[in-house]
Amino acid sequence: MERGKLEQDAGGGVKEPQFGVEPHPATALQTELVEAARAYATHAKSENTRRAYASDWRTFEAWCREHQKSALPALPATIALYVAALAGRRRKVSTITRALAAISQAHQLAGHETPTTHAHVREVLKGVRRVVGVAQAQKAPIEVDTLRGLVATLDDSLRGQRDRALLLLGFSGAFRRSELVGLDVGDVAFVHRGLEVTVRRSKTDQESAGRKLGVLPGKHSSTCPVLAVRSWIESASLVDGPLFRRVTMSKRRSKVAETRLSEKVVVDVVKRAAAAAGLDESHFAGHSLRAGFITSAARAGKSERSIMAMSGHRSTDILRRYIRDIGIFDENAGDGLGL
Repeated sequence: MERGKLEQDAGGGVKEPQFGVEPHPATALQTELVEAARAYATHAKSENTRRAYASDWRTFEAWCREHQKSALPALPATIALYVAALAGRRRKVSTITRALAAISQAHQLAGHETPTTHAHVREVLKGVRRVVGVAQAQKAPIEVDTLRGLVATLDDSLRGQRDRALLLLGFSGAFRRSELVGLDVGDVAFVHRGLEVTVRRSKTDQESAGRKLGVLPGKHSSTCPVLAVRSWIESASLVDGPLFRRVTMSKRRSKVAETRLSEKVVVDVVKRAAAAAGLDESHFAGHSLRAGFITSAARAGKSERSIMAMSGHRSTDILRRYIRDIGIFDENAGDGLGL
């Protein structure tokens, strides 16, 4: 393959660029360095981002074939038509924006000028934003009262103990799903004041600088995240490796697997507990735990700085998206007008 050309995998997804070797015979060290460079390039973006970009690129390629357009390189006019097509299918603005990012990256990796930044494309996207709107449909946050109801539906089986620890720790640490399932047993330490958790990598920390946060004990043993995590570790006989794992259940016994839970399982646990508690599970998702902690902390009057220290947010603008609706009836200008 020529240097600068884009390679595709068997499924049509975009691969990272291949690193060429100088024409003269490569030494063992050169070969090793080329392999290392290729590996580092592969990890330039998170696995979720790479998977999403590959899917977006395959969808764009299929659309181009259907409409007899060139996908690589693509003309700005083609991109503008594609944006309009996505909007016509009622795709969210965030989905369209991500698709453009995938297309842009594909062109850059192939050595082409990206067509997504052309003025015509920007104007079409601006019009889509005005017509479709950019407000995102958010899932309901799981606040303390709701969390108590969810936890109360769980039994003391291995799966019940795992789910209890996952829900309580996910809420109390304001974890993203990826952070929660990414924890290892060695990342949690039981200390005098509670639980010290090391988050080695997150969405806003792709360089793996890591951060530590403290999870306080609960006032009630049934909803204490520290006790729940300890109970799960002891009952599952965990020594090292992934903290949250798959549990297979049979009539005779339950077995804890070695493999790490996926992010989807977090969603399943939340929805299953919500349904068991008599709630509409469609209103909740894995992100509801994180949103619930932030909402509850803001409602309790905690400072933005302290909330961000726990949640890992780097922007107050992003944080305020969670809490902007809390005080819409507090100090309301319509109060006392005599209607």
